[in-house]
Amino acid sequence: MTAMTDTDTPVPMAADAAPPVPRSAMRTLYWSVRRELWENRAIWIAPVAAAGVVMFGFLLALARLPARFPAPRPGHHAVTMPPPEAPYAFAAAVILVTAAITGLFYCLGALGAERRDRSILFWKSLPVSDTVTVASKLVVPMVVLTAVTYATIVATFSLILGLSAAAAAVSGSPNAAALTHVDLVRMLLDLAYFGITAAIWYLPLWGWCLLIGGWARRAAFLWAVGVPIALTVVERIAFDTGFVAHAIGARLLGGVDQSFYEAPHPKGTWGEPHPDLAGFLASPGLWIGLAVGAVLVAAAIWQRRYRDPV
Repeated sequence: MTAMTDTDTPVPMAADAAPPVPRSAMRTLYWSVRRELWENRAIWIAPVAAAGVVMFGFLLALARLPARFPAPRPGHHAVTMPPPEAPYAFAAAVILVTAAITGLFYCLGALGAERRDRSILFWKSLPVSDTVTVASKLVVPMVVLTAVTYATIVATFSLILGLSAAAAAVSGSPNAAALTHVDLVRMLLDLAYFGITAAIWYLPLWGWCLLIGGWARRAAFLWAVGVPIALTVVERIAFDTGFVAHAIGARLLGGVDQSFYEAPHPKGTWGEPHPDLAGFLASPGLWIGLAVGAVLVAAAIWQRRYRDPV
């Protein structure tokens, strides 16, 4: 339907207006995740900063390597060198622990910060559901932080390898050259596998921190840590057992005991850990954690729907 003006120019009426384009849930989720990254730069700054500290320490150690571990001389015992994988394993451990702490603190503040600064009123006025909002905050530690951490580890390993090769070429030290004799491909594949399994294993922790962060008016960290400690103390005093402490400790380790196994050598000693996807999928702790995590995330979604600004 059109209307005529004085200049005989047809003007479209309301019935002729184009229908609104429906928003895709995935597109809405994508832009919600982008918003989280804009507002929380620590997601990528923290792992990179941890890698920078590790590299600074490695440079100092590399400069002192020939003096600390001199080449063996005739008639003298060779000085025991640390395994060549040690710098790489230490760097990966520091970056992974930093990323895990960053993810937990992010989840604690993800829903609480918008209540404290009252921006929740603005975000709720947008056509974005509470489910998509909480899902975007869950995607950040599970997917984005995992990818950023792995990319940081790959870059750090490359720098360690390159600097070791350069130091060996310049100084001629066999100790520096030994640091290049590592199977980086296997280490990086194992780390990629562990990053994925740990992100899934941590789902109850992500859900717990999201729920407590959105519920507590203040001191969310104390609530998130205090409640498990209180349960541990009560269980120990009342029943003289430690199931809660054991469950929390196993969850904080990232499921490494479930996702890897050590194959025994013929002499009875234990070898290097190997990925064990079948054992991880068959672990009761995985499925119990997924069920508990799903309940906690659902509670966080319900809570955001009815919580008001602080």
